[in-house]
Amino acid sequence: MPKTDQEYWLALKFVPRLAVHKKLALVKKYGLTQLFQSPDILNTCKLTSNQTSAFEQPNWQNIEAIIARSANCNSEIICFSDKHYPQLLQKIYDPPLLLFTQGNTQLLNENQLAIVGSRSATISGRENASKFAQQLVEHQFTITSGLALGIDAAAHRGALQAQGKTIAVVATGLDTVYPARHNRLRQEILQANGLMVSEFIPGTLPKAGHFPKRNRIISGLSAGVLVVEAEIRSGSLITARCALEQNREVYAVPGSINNLLAKGCHWLIKQGAKLVEDCADIVEELAVSTIESTVSTNKENNRQQNLFNDSLLASVDYEVTPIDIVVSRCKLPIEVVLTRLTMLELKGHIVAVPGGYIRLNRS
Repeated sequence: MPKTDQEYWLALKFVPRLAVHKKLALVKKYGLTQLFQSPDILNTCKLTSNQTSAFEQPNWQNIEAIIARSANCNSEIICFSDKHYPQLLQKIYDPPLLLFTQGNTQLLNENQLAIVGSRSATISGRENASKFAQQLVEHQFTITSGLALGIDAAAHRGALQAQGKTIAVVATGLDTVYPARHNRLRQEILQANGLMVSEFIPGTLPKAGHFPKRNRIISGLSAGVLVVEAEIRSGSLITARCALEQNREVYAVPGSINNLLAKGCHWLIKQGAKLVEDCADIVEELAVSTIESTVSTNKENNRQQNLFNDSLLASVDYEVTPIDIVVSRCKLPIEVVLTRLTMLELKGHIVAVPGGYIRLNRS
């Protein structure tokens, strides 16, 4: 039987050690099916032998099994070329080639605001997250977060309490609930016509490296990111940094100078994030925005971001480079360097190894 686009996109997903933006460039230049059906094309693509083999001999049996497992957990697979694929997410540097979803896929292209923060949030932090979610729902925003403990859960529940819609982007396959105690929250989201989203195939268990990848999707889906509470070294700051990379708005709720969970928000505000005291601070900027205006880019900002990334990348050698060496070369705060290194790793420029990072030789 002829293969479907869904099968071809999954096959492309499994081509090893080829950055997403390069895969999409190949699709744009040659066409998705032609990459797998025309061996002559591959000779011009400067691929490794493993990459060429993945195009010439995809593991169709494994791909069919993934599609079957997805169906078994009531999951829909949305490919990059599908009409339901979120327009905002398509514009980021490294969009997922496929999304696994459960629930209302129409929400993917609704106006979204991400609310993120600490897993060990304070009572006031959880109350703030819930309050902001409820108020934003009243202004027709869909609330997007990561189903984590603390701020994420409070944001989802706040949206539900206001009879609004919410999207949970997770770092596991959709046949797994993490944390397990949020299985009921997941059910409530789906019963309220919300949505579960993952780029990970069914059967994928939680791993540390999955969460930064998940975070870029949370920000990539959204017009802006609100950070309610976060420590200096926090996954929420990675989400905020992803938002900046993607030309999204970043908002932060200030707190007490004695609260360690406020320090990440205060750092964001010092870096230019908008200080938020109530919902009006967000709505006045985003409520009248269209998707098109949100994704319009500022060329000068992009140029400065590229220069910054080039400088940081130059600080990583082609052999193991300890983090303290990278910091000393960049002369930047370690929390900034760690966040940027994570972004470079997601983009396929470097790889984390025991003892530090190694720069990848990319064609």
